[in-house]
Amino acid sequence: MLVLGETGTGKELIARGIHNLSARRGRPFLKLNCAAIPFDLLESELFGHEKGAFTGAVAQKIGRFEMADTGTLFLDEIGDLPLALQPKLLRVLQEQEFERLGSGRTHHINVRLVAATHRDLAQMAARNEFRSDLYYRLNVFPVLIPPLRERGEDICQLVEHFVEVFSRRMGRRIEQIPETTMNAFIAYPWPGNVRELQNLIERAVIRSDDGVLPNPLPPSQTNSITRVAPQGTFREHEVALILQTLRAAGGLIGGPQGAAARLGLKRTTLLSKMKSLGIFRRRQRPMSEVDEGCELTILGLAGPDSASSLLTAAQVVLPYLFLIVLRHPPATASDDLRGSAASSPPIVLIAKGQGTDVNSGWHTKQSLNGPGFLGRKI
Repeated sequence: MLVLGETGTGKELIARGIHNLSARRGRPFLKLNCAAIPFDLLESELFGHEKGAFTGAVAQKIGRFEMADTGTLFLDEIGDLPLALQPKLLRVLQEQEFERLGSGRTHHINVRLVAATHRDLAQMAARNEFRSDLYYRLNVFPVLIPPLRERGEDICQLVEHFVEVFSRRMGRRIEQIPETTMNAFIAYPWPGNVRELQNLIERAVIRSDDGVLPNPLPPSQTNSITRVAPQGTFREHEVALILQTLRAAGGLIGGPQGAAARLGLKRTTLLSKMKSLGIFRRRQRPMSEVDEGCELTILGLAGPDSASSLLTAAQVVLPYLFLIVLRHPPATASDDLRGSAASSPPIVLIAKGQGTDVNSGWHTKQSLNGPGFLGRKI
């Protein structure tokens, strides 16, 4: 039998429950974590050894298989079992027999083996990291345990159970679990699964006061569960992420601190993706050097006092904008624009050319025209 699931989902409890509900419940139940035993000792732990079998073997040792005869042996983290030991384990499963280290005598046993892992053994077998024949032998009856984030209906019962266990152990009395705390537990993704929930409930019971269970989740994690996913297409999010990373990297692409390294991509891969998205570098010029025929589209008008708030609101949607202060309207501006600015303080234009990201020097050809903008050209 093979129990599959993420770390902390309770695979050992499943194995013990299988044993307790079977006809072997009155027989031994032994467990061994394959990842916790050094390779040199793991074979001896599983199959035992005779006195003098190797240096330091001063006495005979009975292995876990022999100790679990007629009962159940639970091997946790079977995916970490060394390849050199896997043929011997396969023989025990198929033939129900083995030899101790340093002995030629064959021992016959009757053991139910329950193995568990958080790894994908099928992929490991495809990469020759795990014997495929052993995987097929273990996978006779697989049991998949879903993570706690997919079992929201179980969280309330688990919380109440752990509160009862720890309050009785610590001599504390918990009379109330606030609804807000329970809702936070249900909304939290629980990357550590049931083990993380158990540890946090123990912390909450320790910190409890006046019989009320406090919320043990850190504020940063509590705030993260209410975060709303941003709107927009996948392409727009790609553009925004690349531009944001370029700003953080100071416009650099390569190097250990460049945008490619920050995104976990190769430099050539990032350049190819930027080309397909229309992101390119262009030499910046001060506004005084802009050709007279250069065209800017006015996205908003504001006085000097309110320009900051208008620009902030606009950049939430459009991160590549110009903020230009004009002392005098340009000669090519329309008459109503020139008339409105003739006797007023300097006009602040929020405008765009080809969508320039002025912080990093990178540009996008993406069109930014949309409803609600003036769309005037000067």
